[in-house]
Amino acid sequence: MAETIDLEELQSELLSEIAAAKDLGALEQVRVSALGKSGRVSAVMKRLGSLPAEERKTFGAAVNAVKTRVSEALDSHKTILESAALEARLASEQADITLPVRPGPVSEGRIHPVSHVMDELAEIFADMGFAIAEGPDIESDDYNFTKLNIPQEHPARQEHDTFYFHPDSNGERLVLRTHTSPVQIRTMLSQKPPIRIIAPGRVYRCDSDQTHTPMFHQIEALVIDESTHMGHLKWVLEEMCKAFFEVDEVKMRLRASHFPFTEPSAEIDIGAEAIGKPGQWLEIGGCGMVHPNVLVNCGLDPQRYQGFAFGMGIDRMAMLKYGIPDLRAFFSADLRWLRHYGFSMLDVPTLAGGLSS
Repeated sequence: MAETIDLEELQSELLSEIAAAKDLGALEQVRVSALGKSGRVSAVMKRLGSLPAEERKTFGAAVNAVKTRVSEALDSHKTILESAALEARLASEQADITLPVRPGPVSEGRIHPVSHVMDELAEIFADMGFAIAEGPDIESDDYNFTKLNIPQEHPARQEHDTFYFHPDSNGERLVLRTHTSPVQIRTMLSQKPPIRIIAPGRVYRCDSDQTHTPMFHQIEALVIDESTHMGHLKWVLEEMCKAFFEVDEVKMRLRASHFPFTEPSAEIDIGAEAIGKPGQWLEIGGCGMVHPNVLVNCGLDPQRYQGFAFGMGIDRMAMLKYGIPDLRAFFSADLRWLRHYGFSMLDVPTLAGGLSS
């Protein structure tokens, strides 16, 4: 009976200490003093070994009951103290969400102008219903030249203009693509009209000076259906230029030209008013109706389908819009240049919010 009284007193004392704990630190001290390796309940448990066998079972059950009751009280009071601590923290801590972003990678990092302009153009064409198509940088001669109706003797096939790989075991020579037009070929071979895609990406040519680099960026567009004509082509170009240069009107003219993969073909000129230089014309790319031979090479019936295509240099578009004088600086890895011409990674271009805001 004396043992039972001792356990009742021990339980009462421990429950009082638990209830008196004012914070989590004090509660932890009570837990250690009660249930720790050298705690008061643990010390009582050690007495089991000295008891007769007939008393050990009864006394052990009583001690376990005390231990269980103390553990439940500790958990319950801990929940109450944690809730109170959270409420006190929420009442005392405040965050001003109107403060500017702290200096760091998010604010100091810069998006390259080429990447930003590529995102701008993707946003513009997506709004007009174009999908983005991609292809490999290393292409076959067939996709890069032959299926585009480029004859064997064409200057573009010469080694002074194209990067060739060594012939493989079959004698086929792969090339670094000289334009993103092979993506158009891959698209026409893999899906049926109607087709409306843009193909942005890197292209490669043997050329290097102030206005040319061996690797540069290009974006091309392709539309194939049963009723497309040059009027649609001109409208798409005008809408693209108005959105890209963020002006209400843009002057445009199409000068007759020749490309093996389009017929008729034209050079695209826009009035320099778009970049604040009235009285001048700027050439921004080439365009035309897809040549019937290209359609035949891709398994499409030119008597049923027709379409248009155009392409332009993304690097040149970035230079025109943002006043960048030298193409070579795009690839110089100069952080000072990037900090000046680059864009914040938080400035995601949207038509609603402004492409270059």
